[in-house]
Amino acid sequence: MLKRKAYEKLLEWKQQQAGKTAVLIEGARRVGKSTLAKEFGLNEYKSCLVIDFFQAPDEVKQYFRDYSNDFDALFLYLSAYYSVELFDRESLVVFDEVQMFPFARGLVKYLVADGRYDYVETGSLLSIKQNIQDIVVPSEEQTLELAPFDFEEFLWAMGEKPLAQLIGSSFDSLKPLPDNLHRKASALFREYMLVGGMPEPVRIYTEQRKFQPVEQAKRQIIELYRNDVARFARGYEFKVVSVLDGIPGQLSKHEKKFTLSSISKNARMRTYEEAFFWLSDARIANICYASTDPSVGLGLSVEQTSLKCYMADTGLLATLALSTGATDEEGVYRAVLRGDVGLNEGMLVENVVAQCLVANGRKLFFYSQSGKKENQQRMEIDFLIVRPYVNAAGKPRISPIEVKSPRQYGTVSLDRLKETFDKKIGTQYVLHPKQMKIEGDRVYLPLYMAGCL
Repeated sequence: MLKRKAYEKLLEWKQQQAGKTAVLIEGARRVGKSTLAKEFGLNEYKSCLVIDFFQAPDEVKQYFRDYSNDFDALFLYLSAYYSVELFDRESLVVFDEVQMFPFARGLVKYLVADGRYDYVETGSLLSIKQNIQDIVVPSEEQTLELAPFDFEEFLWAMGEKPLAQLIGSSFDSLKPLPDNLHRKASALFREYMLVGGMPEPVRIYTEQRKFQPVEQAKRQIIELYRNDVARFARGYEFKVVSVLDGIPGQLSKHEKKFTLSSISKNARMRTYEEAFFWLSDARIANICYASTDPSVGLGLSVEQTSLKCYMADTGLLATLALSTGATDEEGVYRAVLRGDVGLNEGMLVENVVAQCLVANGRKLFFYSQSGKKENQQRMEIDFLIVRPYVNAAGKPRISPIEVKSPRQYGTVSLDRLKETFDKKIGTQYVLHPKQMKIEGDRVYLPLYMAGCL
């Protein structure tokens, strides 16, 4: 298995909790939840029992129903069925794809109290009504979010761990990398942007260094997502698919707010809210909401009807945008990698920055003013985050982030934001395809440092 940061978090959970809680690994389908849980169980325990509720027969599910008050019998039957010997306090039980059998998830509270084994659950679409009906979500369950590979994990997979460490230390010290290493990091970041962070495409790319087989793997994932929509988004699947298919077109616009009129002139946010929630809950999309007041409490000024919708994995966005079924897709991707085609790279670049911010545990917010009201200036700030501000004794301030894909650009919106909100604004960041530079409280970072914010 390729190295994941989440593995270390599981180790911390095992050592600190010592069976007092179960851990639920949440994430998109094909993001590596099952692989992570199984590898952790096999490496860190004397034995590991994996129950995949996507494939488990009715007989196994009936064991849970029949022996929900007799765990001795339950584990006797499960151990025999799966031919796995279990040891008190030395075995891990994995409930894989637990959303397919909510009853087992409801038992976690009592299994943890029983105390004989450790428990890891994996699942997606865990907030959808049909996946929590008739159960009480256990308070003994702590959540671990598994996102696609971030850029640092991608570098590890590519055998570039020293470069990953150097990027981090360069950001911390605000000293640019030497030009040759800057060019190398920039090239690898472009590869990451096209390959994405889903484990199977990453594995294929690290082994073959070819885009064509990677593209085939990504298309299979997208097809799986479409099948999930048909299966689970009952009653509003058309709206979910419409939003999903509309993401590349929306992000290719100069103003990237999602405009529902592009789907239907009668479409309204109140009737599409469930579709955006579904894509977010499935971890297929990252939703970025408008904040009407760029202050530390960003969540207090959210405008729910104004949002941007990014793909959770930029590699999948590249497939949605570039895949034409042509025989020379390898050549197309190589041309994009070199910058030889007239592609609106801003779509991919802004999406990958959103992906990096989410991987760091950040919620996504942006700021926008149309300039149509009296005495109002037009502003469009890609992202707003909260960071300590050195010029305010380390107190938190809003750090606006502007994402630039061309080498020549302006910063009018940043200038206006600082002028308008002044003391609320801390360090300003411009992520661009050039070297690092510092101008007062404005920091220009190369795009490959997006994951450091």
